[in-house]
Amino acid sequence: ERTGKVLGEFCRCYQEQFGVALFSSVRYEIEGNGGPQAQLLHRKVPLEDHVIYSGNLFQYIEENKKWRNRFCVVPHNYGLVLYENKLAYERELPPRVLVNSAGYKILTSVDQYLELVNSSLPGVTPKSGHSPILKCPTDFPLILWHPYARHYYFCVMTGKEQEKWRAVFQDCVRHCNNGISEDSKVEAPAFTDAVRMYRQSKEQYGTWDMLCGNETQVLSNLVMEELLPELRTTISPRLKGKAQERQRTWIQISDAVYRMVYEQTKAQYDAVMAKCEQERPQMESTIRTDMDQIITSKEHLASKIRAFVLPKAEICVRNHVQPYISSILEALMTPTSQGFAEVREVFFKEVTDMNMNIVNEGGPEKLVEYMEKLSHLAFHPVKMQSCYEKMDQLKLEGLQQRFDVSSTSVFKQRAQIHMRQQMDDAVYTFETLLHQELGKLQGKDDLCKSIQRILERVLKKYDYDSSTVRKKFFREALLQITIPFLLKKLAPTCKGELAKFQELIFEDFASFILVENTYEEVVLQSVMKDIMQAVKEAAVQRKHNLYRDSMVLHNSDPNLHLLGEGVPVEWGEEQSGQPAAELPADRRRRAKQVVSVIQDDEGALPFEAGAEVLLQQEPAPGAPPSSPDGVGAIRAALAKEPLGDGGEAEERLTNGADVPSGAGVQHAAPASPVSGANVLSEVQVPHATPASPTPRAETPSPSAGTACHQPSDKETGEEVALRGGEHSPPQPRGTTESGEGVQTEF
Repeated sequence: ERTGKVLGEFCRCYQEQFGVALFSSVRYEIEGNGGPQAQLLHRKVPLEDHVIYSGNLFQYIEENKKWRNRFCVVPHNYGLVLYENKLAYERELPPRVLVNSAGYKILTSVDQYLELVNSSLPGVTPKSGHSPILKCPTDFPLILWHPYARHYYFCVMTGKEQEKWRAVFQDCVRHCNNGISEDSKVEAPAFTDAVRMYRQSKEQYGTWDMLCGNETQVLSNLVMEELLPELRTTISPRLKGKAQERQRTWIQISDAVYRMVYEQTKAQYDAVMAKCEQERPQMESTIRTDMDQIITSKEHLASKIRAFVLPKAEICVRNHVQPYISSILEALMTPTSQGFAEVREVFFKEVTDMNMNIVNEGGPEKLVEYMEKLSHLAFHPVKMQSCYEKMDQLKLEGLQQRFDVSSTSVFKQRAQIHMRQQMDDAVYTFETLLHQELGKLQGKDDLCKSIQRILERVLKKYDYDSSTVRKKFFREALLQITIPFLLKKLAPTCKGELAKFQELIFEDFASFILVENTYEEVVLQSVMKDIMQAVKEAAVQRKHNLYRDSMVLHNSDPNLHLLGEGVPVEWGEEQSGQPAAELPADRRRRAKQVVSVIQDDEGALPFEAGAEVLLQQEPAPGAPPSSPDGVGAIRAALAKEPLGDGGEAEERLTNGADVPSGAGVQHAAPASPVSGANVLSEVQVPHATPASPTPRAETPSPSAGTACHQPSDKETGEEVALRGGEHSPPQPRGTTESGEGVQTEF
């Protein structure tokens, strides 16, 4: 009953927002309002059919209260697939558990978990001396906690394993949380705006932590947010047994209710989606026919609302928002800029290490092997962790309470997804440019120089694009923080008067123009000027390495974007010697990647010891990183470091296996469920006065690998890289790209 009531109100909001979003989409298509062109190429065909990570860990089985060894596979779409053991995976037996980790938190302490469990059922706390709800056999637990769904308990044997699995699980959560596809230009903004309008109708402003997962998961969270307190009040007094048993029972009840809510929500949401899609052709025809009249009507409405609202909004902005914008921006900029600088450094180091290994290991023959691994760099949870963890420094302190920001996790995860995308764009641009040059190169010396030259070109493009992405992120974050605060402040004096403006909208256009949305746009305009000015002034401060708005790189590589339209580079096929043009269409995708993108990081690459010497020859800060002139200088630098024989080269663990197409759980493309962010599409961004500073280059810190023993696959239970001709393990069965299978376990 409660689910039906909540979804009834939400679906009404969604149908209203669908017409508005459709109008905005068609208007944008006709008028166009693009920002600066990206310098880096964007991968149009995503890397698929590879395993992010696989290995053994212990799972607590609640049914028999035992810990069991499990073989866990994380496919390219970031589902957690648990098998009885590795043999079951290789024999294509169905997995034991499929986990979609959207909405989960990763805990590495039993005490953290017990604190959350105790707070979920007030008044039920085990007495001191009694055994807690969970006991871990090792000191290295990994617990997946969800406020509504069932919990998952894992543990490993060492702290190093715990850190790796934690990075992998966090990557899964980060990816699954962004389950609303950005490719949808109508449904996605209509959905996020409908959620926001619904919550504001309940006097709930500000950010919402549970806006995560796909649309059905988000709506289930919306229902549970209202249903769970009532359920707890009704059921809690009736729970019997010791405190631990009552807590365990409550978790099971909550999970069962969540599944029921999910099924009902999916059915009702699919029905309203189908209805909107059925009406879409007629609505779109009306929009295209009457576009000018609709725009005129909307502008007339906006002018009337502006005259009524703007004086009050400007006073509110001046007194309650303007004094804090610079503080919020500084808090956002410092960790974000450090994270993007770390992305630049990791990319520089990986390419430089690859270059040195090619020089010392025989030249072009090793290029394909290293490029295959480099292409997965953005999806390497452990190597990217140093970038992601910079955002952990984000603290809004007192500003968080003032502006009703429940948590900073929304901003952290969005920035981290931008980092991953920028890394992948840089890698893809690098491999595209290098692939173009391969036919022109003569020997090892030319290859080394070409790699270094292309690296410097890509770094310049990265500096420009990362500046553009960060400035957009700062503007959206400031709007997401300040707009709900302003709406809440203005509601008592303005919201009740909005009904009188409804008569200004022609009935034929009522599906495309809403008073509430127009009112929010006016409020946004009242603060947008201050936000734009703050970001513009921040670009002048060189410490954040931002370009000014007037800095636009025009046609620095006029043919580069044409390269991006061609067939994606297939390094695996390069190795086989078969031209990409002769491949069947279905083989142009990356059918089989390296078994895993994770390697044992304690072992150095064979010639990585020379990295420190090479990096010492970098120019001073302020100039982009560059290598010594020519191959001879690199060889001279490397010759100073003792190199072991081939037997000392570290065995590289890949901890995974090939998974053919279709493996894993529902693919969730990164999205931006940022409330209010989509209104930016209608706001013109003014350019600053011309200026052209050179961004400060981040100088990577020297690092040299140290040789140490790497455990074999028998010691770790993890999988060693397959060589050509060896049998490749099968895909995880029981999983679907459509996502129907994922919901068997949350």
